Amino acid sequence: MKKLVTLGLSLVLAGALALPARAEEPLKVVASFSILGDMVRNVGGGNVEVTVLVGPDGDAHSFEPDPADASALAEADVLVMNGLGFEPWLVRLAAAARTKAKYVTASFGVSPRHLTEEEKAQHEEDDDEHGHDEDGYPEAARDFDPHAWQSLRNGVIYVQNIADALADKDPDNALVYQANAESYITELKKLDGWVRSEISKLPQQKRKVITTHDAFGYFGDAYGVEFISPLGIGNEAEPGAGALARLIDQIREQKIRALFIENMSDPRMMETIARETGAEEGGSLYSDALSAPDGPAPTYVAMFRHNVPALISAMQKN
Repeated sequence: MKKLVTLGLSLVLAGALALPARAEEPLKVVASFSILGDMVRNVGGGNVEVTVLVGPDGDAHSFEPDPADASALAEADVLVMNGLGFEPWLVRLAAAARTKAKYVTASFGVSPRHLTEEEKAQHEEDDDEHGHDEDGYPEAARDFDPHAWQSLRNGVIYVQNIADALADKDPDNALVYQANAESYITELKKLDGWVRSEISKLPQQKRKVITTHDAFGYFGDAYGVEFISPLGIGNEAEPGAGALARLIDQIREQKIRALFIENMSDPRMMETIARETGAEEGGSLYSDALSAPDGPAPTYVAMFRHNVPALISAMQKN
């Protein structure tokens, strides 16, 4: 009987050791905006508790933190940010919160897209208007387009950076985070192949789109689409009358029919462009923010599944 009891205890212990490791309390992770929050949830699963600072349909370019955001950062174990100058308010917020969180720059390792001189001038104008030059970002970051997640191959890099950071902070669950990341990366690679296949069905001369602000540069480079924007890299300023007139002339000359607003943008300017050019509004694209959970793009994957058919449908009319 004693041997049977000992054997039973051994089997129970062996079964317990075979179970996936799980933290006693979930890691508290703060993500700067909704797309990163979704990536963290996919990698962390039940081992993380995620707080997103700039939520669905929010504009991270002009975000103004409140005391609740500082409190979340003060208690965080990990802070996941985009980098490349995307969150100019975050350095000051983190300092004010005196956070001891592990910092993760999700875009680390991507090949950043350099801004054109025109885009850079608009970016600097936005910074001057909103005081971003005092927020602690290095001047070099202002030379780059921060929207690197718009290429799914860059999204893979983001996910691996997040997995590595979670594993470093919570080594007991490192294998879980890596397994989740590998599964998610497989999904993103398949999605990247689908996007390339769908876009390739359109003749190159039709692949032109007007969007509210220049958030799709990486998408355009990755998938062979030309995006034209009346605004620069930010989303706050209105274009001057001369710039708007030149854009309208360009749309007429190139006969571009595909016209989109972004989910966090004021639609009035694009309504004016549509009226003056005859271009047809193709609905909303999701660029810097996901939709609400009951919307068409509540996840990073769903964002591409929504945007790509909408783009193709509109570009076919060019």
